[in-house]
Amino acid sequence: MRGSRSRSRWGRDINGILLLDKPRGLTSNAALQGAKRAFKAQKAGHTGSLDPIATGLLPLCFGEATKVSSFFLSADKRYRSVFALGVATDTGDAEGKEISRSDGVEVSNDTIADVLNEFRGDLEQVPPMYSAVKFQGQPLYKLARKGIEVERKPRQVTIMEVSFKRIDERSLEIDLHCSSGFYVRTLAHELGERLGCGAHVSSLTRTGVGEFSLDDAVPLERLQREENAEELDKLLIAMDIGLKHLPGVNLSDDAAYYLCRGQPVKAVDVPSEGWVRLYANGVGFLGLGEVLDDGRVAPKRLFNSK
Repeated sequence: MRGSRSRSRWGRDINGILLLDKPRGLTSNAALQGAKRAFKAQKAGHTGSLDPIATGLLPLCFGEATKVSSFFLSADKRYRSVFALGVATDTGDAEGKEISRSDGVEVSNDTIADVLNEFRGDLEQVPPMYSAVKFQGQPLYKLARKGIEVERKPRQVTIMEVSFKRIDERSLEIDLHCSSGFYVRTLAHELGERLGCGAHVSSLTRTGVGEFSLDDAVPLERLQREENAEELDKLLIAMDIGLKHLPGVNLSDDAAYYLCRGQPVKAVDVPSEGWVRLYANGVGFLGLGEVLDDGRVAPKRLFNSK
């Protein structure tokens, strides 16, 4: 769903999702602005920050697709990360200051497997001070840079799967599938403590967000090289592609008419509860609705209101 290519002084009105492969060294917002300039887009937003040292999948929403960005923000994530063993830092990653060092790290495969297994499932995780979580309206990382540490409430997170790919005396490479809101830096720090040697994240790549995969992502430099708007627009995917985890509901023409005017409607094959994708003949994807207690579907976030 690529929208129109009409131009205005504010840029092009385009709709869709871009799977961006964020390079190391850029903030997520800088990567977003680079992509937005390449597309000359009026409106765009990202779906959850990656630290500057991190690379990998960063879904970007253009135009009307920004209405569904929260669904990707709350989606589960997949990462591949390398933990440096023997050194702990104040940020939990390679950008921080060293706070402890342990020489001669010796950890067996069995020990690593046992320790990683302890993290699987639901657990409470305290957000690190070097994070964007806000305290009294101010991001924690700004307080941390001033040497201020405040108490943080633990959050419920989940590790669906974690496994190590390789290990040597100085580094450990892992694959991780986790819930939204999980901090890999915290995992590295806690794992280092349990191993008794300290650890921090030396590299991090996000390989998946919900249904999206890094294999389908586009490097930022490719966008910046492409000058043809039509070729760029071919890289956008339809807004509903990333929402396939939600049931789809097809509406009759009459039901679609009233739903697009804000009224709950009846439909066939509707689930008992939750959010649904809404479709109508001749229009395609209408947007998202929510099933009411009486079985009707109420409009929530519509895109093609005809």
